[in-house]
Amino acid sequence: MLRVKSLFCERDDRVLFRNLDFHLSEGQAIQVQGSNGSGKTTLLRILCGLNTDYTGDFFWYDQPMAKSWPQFRESVFYLGHAPAINKTLTAEENLRWYCASRGLKNDISISQALAFFGLQGYEEVPCYMMSAGQQRRVSLARLKLTNASLLVLDEPFTALDKRGVQELEAMLAGFVAEGGALLLTTHHPLQLECPLQVIDLDKYNTEAEAQW
Repeated sequence: MLRVKSLFCERDDRVLFRNLDFHLSEGQAIQVQGSNGSGKTTLLRILCGLNTDYTGDFFWYDQPMAKSWPQFRESVFYLGHAPAINKTLTAEENLRWYCASRGLKNDISISQALAFFGLQGYEEVPCYMMSAGQQRRVSLARLKLTNASLLVLDEPFTALDKRGVQELEAMLAGFVAEGGALLLTTHHPLQLECPLQVIDLDKYNTEAEAQW
């Protein structure tokens, strides 16, 4: 599905990673880990086209990303550190805006998506009145509405309680089991019941050539 070849990134005269090669297939999950400042967020942003300060090659289904970028953008869902919601809007309004912006028409309703993440009864509540965990749940509810085949998630368990973590882990494992692909960063000890590989970026910031 996604292949990365000879990726190199330097920031403030410091190499974050060099000679980074990996591939991500359907029905597979990859966890990116490393010490603070190792480039985990930078890597995800590079892959999603939000950071161009790098060298290396990307392939989407064996086609150079330059040729397959429109198809890739339609197939990927990216969630960064921030909840990426408008706090002046209600939970339902945020999800309606998301669906409209992506041209989504889904079998599952917005109310069902919110209920899945424990927000039944909060549909009309402005997000600024919600806790950090509830705001995160509003953001995560988009996972039930998207038709993406690749999820790229940066610390998705932030602000979730224990039950929320378990529910999200089960959902992500189910997504991978159905043929989706998952790339994520997290400091949480994952309990995913699906094929999982780990990329440790601390191994790719030395002068030695590394292979994945």
